[in-house]
Amino acid sequence: MNIVFTCGGTGGHIYPAIAVANMFRRRVPDCRILFIGADGMEERIVPEAGFRMEKVEVSGFERKLTPAALAHNVKTFFTLRRSLSKAGKLLREFDADVVLGTGGYASFPALRAATINKIPCAVHESNAVPGLATKLVADHVDRIFVSFESCRASYGQPEKVTVTGTPVREEFLYLDRESARKKLGLDERPLVVSYWGSLGAREMNKIIARFMWHNAADDAFQHIHATGSFGWRWMPEYVKKEGVELNEHPNIRMQEYISDMPTVMAAADLIICRAGAATISEVLVAGVPAIIVPSPNVTNHHQEKNAQALAESGAAVVLPENACSGDLLYETAKGLLADPDRMHRMRKAMAELAVVDSAERIYEAVRELAESR
Repeated sequence: MNIVFTCGGTGGHIYPAIAVANMFRRRVPDCRILFIGADGMEERIVPEAGFRMEKVEVSGFERKLTPAALAHNVKTFFTLRRSLSKAGKLLREFDADVVLGTGGYASFPALRAATINKIPCAVHESNAVPGLATKLVADHVDRIFVSFESCRASYGQPEKVTVTGTPVREEFLYLDRESARKKLGLDERPLVVSYWGSLGAREMNKIIARFMWHNAADDAFQHIHATGSFGWRWMPEYVKKEGVELNEHPNIRMQEYISDMPTVMAAADLIICRAGAATISEVLVAGVPAIIVPSPNVTNHHQEKNAQALAESGAAVVLPENACSGDLLYETAKGLLADPDRMHRMRKAMAELAVVDSAERIYEAVRELAESR
């Protein structure tokens, strides 16, 4: 069995594909696996996971009508023609039995080439609303996998749609709160975990610095904050401006990255985060109540719509970035932690939305497609 995965751009597109690929590698040891991507994060992450990757050239379309944007789109059109040709050649040479795309511009050429070459294919959309690549192939692929039941209405052929959730790393599934807290050396006070992504958001890190000032003053809970790589440069200055000396407050831990996110999430009582697809799927599986501040700088307002799906179920509180402050964020967090009944309801809502066997569901459906060829 020869399986092709195609994805790119962000971890939210790449890691779900790797989770399903790992399941194929375990369940079907003699299968052959190929990833098709571009020059994004996948160029590093996929080989590190032990999979072969081939690249196609991709370029996004500009939505503006300026002369520069129109010239860019003409160039993108010819780039797309070349990438479709190369993707088709890769699929034929690999003798692909099935193709699974998990999003990003890099996934479009291989998915479209699969439909042209009559190779069974499916697309997984981790966001609450379909991205451009998914929209362009939705009418042509055999199956569409989505994260929430409410997503079904976004597609013109709902009979193709299966709710699978979004796969996460297996470590998120098997950790318990008590052992996680012991590993992190936490005391009995609640733990709040905050992070804004791998780079870090400047304005949101300023807000967290104010949040830390409040926590340093009343010592209400323990707090771990990941600044992100850029945020690590700015954050010490912001905290200092707030008059907080972190070495005097061991309940507050500031670090560039959280290297063991499954353990930290298992130990947490409350998560403060963005609403990227990968983050949302991890928070759901961890089952931790969340305060979500969606990034307003994302195409088609994906993060706002992802967050809305959790807010409507009662699993999360959503604060718009333009209305958020360190004072409001702290009072919201403190209020939630002081309301055990609401926290219980939020955990329950998270559990109802989470699909813990997402990789298994997608694996079974993709294998069925491959065997139908």
